[in-house]
Amino acid sequence: MLIFAIDTTATTASAALTEDTKLIAQFSINKINTHSETLLPMVKSIFDNLNVNISDIDLLACSEGPGSFTGVRIGVATIKGLAFGSNTACCGVSTLEALAFNLENTAQDAVVCPVMDARRSRVYNALFRNGERLAPDRIIALPELLNELKKHDAPVYFTGDGYSLAHENIMLPNIRNTPELLRYQSAYSVAVVAYRKYNLSSTRCSDIDLSPVYLRQSQAERTAQKQKNLNTQQKEG
Repeated sequence: MLIFAIDTTATTASAALTEDTKLIAQFSINKINTHSETLLPMVKSIFDNLNVNISDIDLLACSEGPGSFTGVRIGVATIKGLAFGSNTACCGVSTLEALAFNLENTAQDAVVCPVMDARRSRVYNALFRNGERLAPDRIIALPELLNELKKHDAPVYFTGDGYSLAHENIMLPNIRNTPELLRYQSAYSVAVVAYRKYNLSSTRCSDIDLSPVYLRQSQAERTAQKQKNLNTQQKEG
């Protein structure tokens, strides 16, 4: 099965082609605010260099969130665009689960703690151990995450764009350093998680079914809700 996957949910933009879980090609750029400019050339580069067409792909995959609102939208929209009219199966996977896979062979019998900066001293987070979930995808305040990690006596590895933020605010004796390459979003990890999800599912997702997962409202939605509440208060007053 040929799988083409992308991740644009944070600073890193990554695209990869795999045959099942075997990596064929990966192209990553770690530079902020350039996904709309760099992603499609990255996709074209992989396809051209390997002489692959969209009709050759069996599964298209992307990180569906959480992450940057713009980044998540770019990734989902790109996969939907590639799938449109081709009847190619699609699969959206959790950004946090894909980040955890980065450490699957490095952090044996340890707690893998993906962290993505959600602003205001909060992170998008989930917890994993030996490939099993210990906590769902969520937004959590750093002091709350600290208290939760205190309950674990196993080594803890952070990964994700909130890596430095977590290390600065969560100082425990069992925190370990993660190799830098394993801290960033990886389209290869997205492809492997998608492959597993696809083979475990009895249903097949199309481009119509694929949608972003944000976990929180956008700034525009928060502003609109604040204005709505203010208008309600004025009417009641």
